[in-house]
Amino acid sequence: MDEKNNKKGTTTLGLVCEDGVVLATEKRATKGNMISHKDTKKLFKITDNIGLNIAGLVGDGQVLTRYLSSEVELYELKRNKTISVEAATTLLSNIMMGRRLMPYYVGLVLGGVDSDGTGKVYSIDALGGAISDDYVAEGSGSQFVYGVLEDHYEKDMELDEGVELAVLSLLVSSSRDSASGDGVNVAKITPEEGFERLEEDEVKEIISSVREQKNLPAL
Repeated sequence: MDEKNNKKGTTTLGLVCEDGVVLATEKRATKGNMISHKDTKKLFKITDNIGLNIAGLVGDGQVLTRYLSSEVELYELKRNKTISVEAATTLLSNIMMGRRLMPYYVGLVLGGVDSDGTGKVYSIDALGGAISDDYVAEGSGSQFVYGVLEDHYEKDMELDEGVELAVLSLLVSSSRDSASGDGVNVAKITPEEGFERLEEDEVKEIISSVREQKNLPAL
């Protein structure tokens, strides 16, 4: 496979807050050293309580998103109940393990809130290995994201604080990783409201506020 001819999406993250889960990605897609797209969709709603971020080959990520959505819908129809975050992760891991000889070139972040209000996030590699933690990141800028999260994350932080931290993490990543940038997409998942994608204007306001607070340059 000539990866220079394939669009690749990059840095994504998820983190658990006291009152929900935050998922966030930047928007850049690249072909080799060229920026091929500046508004790439990498954050997807799977159910009312679960979302998925993709890093890696955009086409592979989009196929996986459709595949997982169909499998989750079938799961819920058969069992007549809402799928849990852990069960959705297991479904996705099994899908990817089934392609281990010709793997999807992706790293994924799946997160959501279960019926008991518990938030969970998982990172999932190309062979289906899944790890759950308070915060996870995937993609070429993930090492920079982890640096920020390890310094600033707190278990009892509220959702709005989590959104600001997610934005800060991606801004720092975008300033250091040439394959990341061109803005941020953010979603909140709560027991009350479910999956809620933040409007672009709201995200821009948060970005401006975070840059001012942390004295970050415009990218």
